[in-house]
Amino acid sequence: MPPVNSDGAGPSSGEDGSAAAVKKRNRPKYHRFTQQKLQACKPILIPQTVILVLVFVGLIFIPIGLACIAASNKVVELVDRYDTKCVPRNMLRNKVAFIQNSSIDKTCTRVFKVPKDMKKPIYIYYQLDKFYQNHRRYVKSLNDMQLRNPKKVADTQYCSPEATANGRPIVPCGLIAWSLFNDTYSFTRGHGNETLIVNKDGISWKSERNRRFGKNVYPKNFQNGTLIGGGQLNPSKPLSEQEDLIVWMRIAALPTFRKLYGRIDMDLQAGDRVEVTMQNNYNSYSFNGKKSLVLSTAGWLGGKNAFLGRAYAIVGLACFLLALLLALLYFVFPMREEHLSLHYTPARLVR
Repeated sequence: MPPVNSDGAGPSSGEDGSAAAVKKRNRPKYHRFTQQKLQACKPILIPQTVILVLVFVGLIFIPIGLACIAASNKVVELVDRYDTKCVPRNMLRNKVAFIQNSSIDKTCTRVFKVPKDMKKPIYIYYQLDKFYQNHRRYVKSLNDMQLRNPKKVADTQYCSPEATANGRPIVPCGLIAWSLFNDTYSFTRGHGNETLIVNKDGISWKSERNRRFGKNVYPKNFQNGTLIGGGQLNPSKPLSEQEDLIVWMRIAALPTFRKLYGRIDMDLQAGDRVEVTMQNNYNSYSFNGKKSLVLSTAGWLGGKNAFLGRAYAIVGLACFLLALLLALLYFVFPMREEHLSLHYTPARLVR
């Protein structure tokens, strides 16, 4: 039998030691968290616990819902759609031609009758329907740096197609500013005897006035193109003071939205006759949109909106009904002691 060669192939004892040292050095430090050996709680939901939880949720949600509904019902809101009512009868079939004809007087008079007492402040909103301010092309058509930095007024990089007019940059540029809402409203009470002053100060967010719009940036070359989109801006006032523009440029998420126009700092009594003289200038007829004027008071939850209260009340009632159903099932089919314990059969390894 030939002797065994000690220098033959195969790992030596030195190599085994080094491999073991490397393996030991790379081994992670033992911890109960990394090894998933922490104590865990696996509660078994018995019928009594589930029923009590559902009853508790119902007792909390239903009063909140009723309080929200009561707050919404206290808000007095008047809504008047005027886009078709302020068009002459002979032009109802061609509304776009009416709104685009600058020689036609766009003055329109509407009358409100106040149904309930309205405490000040009374907020004035304009509402637009089918206007998609959240359209991707529309949202991107502006330059935020131009709005707040006077050194960037010539930067119209993202404002196409309303970037320049007559070879000069537009300030503010972009489709959002270009489509500024330009209907106007004035109010009188009675038969034109008392003028209701519309206060337009502070209708925008303070954070937007101070940070988004510059105090040294003034409108330039605005609405000077071949196609006029909407309202004009006062070139002697900085953008931070153009609150109608600031409110308009806060993009709405839905195609039906309201934006604050102003407020009336006077109380209105039930039965008061409010006459509104408006200028129907904004072209919502090209996209079959609707325009409405809204007068509204405010409660501790804001304007009139019963959805939140109804949602709370419905969820609370559903919890009560589900608790009642579970209680009936529990009394008809009571659980035994063995139902409350879980027995798992260890899985067999298949090789």
